[in-house]
Amino acid sequence: MDTVLQSVANVGFPVALAAYLLVRMEGRLEALTGAISELTKLVEILKEQL
Repeated sequence: MDTVLQSVANVGFPVALAAYLLVRMEGRLEALTGAISELTKLVEILKEQL
């Protein structure tokens, strides 16, 4: 925790907040990427059937 507070003091609150949000959103972005890939495959299958 001391490292986090020291980083905030050195680089500023906006940079620390942006880094925190990027780390938190990484899992969600991976899930969205998987969903988009699956959707693309399903659209291709439906396109072939038409």
